[in-house]
Amino acid sequence: MMIGATDMKAARKELKKKERAKSWQYIKKHKSLYLMILIPVIFVVIWNYWPMYGVIIAFKDYSPAFGIFASPWVGFKHFIRFFQSYFFVNVIWNTVRISLYSLLISIPLPIILALMFNEIGNKKLKSVIQTISYIPNFISVVIIVGMINFFFGSQNGVVNNIVEMFGGDTIDFLGSAKMFPHMYVWSGVWQGVGWSTLIYTAAMSGIPQDQYEAAYLEGASRFQCIKNITIPAIMPTIVISSILATGGIMAVGFDKTFLMQNASNLASSEVLSTYTYKLGLVNGEYSFSAAVGLFSNVINFIFLWVVNHFARRVGETSLW
Repeated sequence: MMIGATDMKAARKELKKKERAKSWQYIKKHKSLYLMILIPVIFVVIWNYWPMYGVIIAFKDYSPAFGIFASPWVGFKHFIRFFQSYFFVNVIWNTVRISLYSLLISIPLPIILALMFNEIGNKKLKSVIQTISYIPNFISVVIIVGMINFFFGSQNGVVNNIVEMFGGDTIDFLGSAKMFPHMYVWSGVWQGVGWSTLIYTAAMSGIPQDQYEAAYLEGASRFQCIKNITIPAIMPTIVISSILATGGIMAVGFDKTFLMQNASNLASSEVLSTYTYKLGLVNGEYSFSAAVGLFSNVINFIFLWVVNHFARRVGETSLW
């Protein structure tokens, strides 16, 4: 029995050695590909993971004079201060409201648009429409906000000039707290919906055409083909995209929000990203802003985990 157990261990060690040797042979054979991957991996590690040690300042009274490690520990002092602050409820509500509003529009709209593109028979017309739809994605946020000011400005905006031309009163689109979420979300949809549509269009291109031909021979309508063939085929893509989008529910974009923000719409435009910026860089409260940022990331991770767990329980598609 002892001899048999020893032989088994020796056999396992020999098998592991052979597997390692085979792995090294594979790496040597494809070393050029691994070298190509190495540069982006190093980039991600240096710029995304290495700075994460700085998150400990959220639990300290950080001072540039003492540095990160020499600054005194204060535990959850900054988190408690944030939870008890006057702006806590308003900032969280603004962030969640804009995020949910954006998700409700930006998740189904690209799917609908992709389904419409897929039904266009003329390839040249389809290509032209798709190109027009995703061109706004390449426009910078600063230009987008400039265009919003140009069209919706209260004094010389194009829309208000048209309203006045027909005898109406000007509307303060940019200074209204009620209008801010609509202006933010729909301008973002206009900018990004075409690019998001490409993902679903690419997924649809992989559906075998013989499925549609067989369905048409059986007398199925176009709507029935979309319902029973197209949508089930792209459902994994829809689920993954939705999970990733939900994981950023507390991460409303800083650039656009800050550029559109003014004293009149501050009641609905102050979100976590702008609040953190004003505290951290403007007021110099680095530890407090780090605590707010860490809180936001933790909530995002929890949402991501919950939605991913739900997707795995309901269907067969999930991130992990």
